[in-house]
Amino acid sequence: MKIKYPINFHKGLTFAIVLGLMVLYHNFTIGAWVYLSLHGTYGFLWLLKDRIFPDKQWEQEIPTSQGIITFVLLCLYWVAPFILISSGTVPPLPLVAAAISLNIAGVFLHFASDAQKYYTLKYKTGLITEGFFAKCRNPNYLGEVLIYLAFSLLTQHWLPFLILGLFIAMIFVPNMRKKDQSLSRYPEFAEYKENSGLLFPKLFNSRISQKEETTA
Repeated sequence: MKIKYPINFHKGLTFAIVLGLMVLYHNFTIGAWVYLSLHGTYGFLWLLKDRIFPDKQWEQEIPTSQGIITFVLLCLYWVAPFILISSGTVPPLPLVAAAISLNIAGVFLHFASDAQKYYTLKYKTGLITEGFFAKCRNPNYLGEVLIYLAFSLLTQHWLPFLILGLFIAMIFVPNMRKKDQSLSRYPEFAEYKENSGLLFPKLFNSRISQKEETTA
């Protein structure tokens, strides 16, 4: 099977899982509704993105056993809604507002940068060093981190933050390093790497500043 199958199944199932938890625990507070809206909508948008501008890395064929393991690991993302809804905790409105803002920013970075990458590479191969990728080599991963950080904030519990940290350390970072190794075949990559951050935008370039000071 393609690796995207268990991923898409998980994304599409999230809305039903969260709504089911709300019904099971009779929790229809604002925190539960906001979580359902944010995470459920994100799942549906992911499926729409896969139809319009799919990511090639998710087209890779994997054994069925690996697909099952992938789905089980992704189920860890459902720990956050379980904690929030089963505990009956109601997040304060300022925290809700912060989570919504983070989620919007994350979805914007994640989906818009993926769209730029897809349509740029469709017509021209090579490094992408402008737009979302001008100062950050992985704006899509940064967006995904912000998305799940928003979900974690709503729970007000340490476990979802730990799970997110594990995904970042064990999946996101290795994939970003692997991408860097692949892009290193381009002669201009060294300069691009110097001017951009791996995950967070590199807003200031020390080398350029030093050169300017030396020239002055």
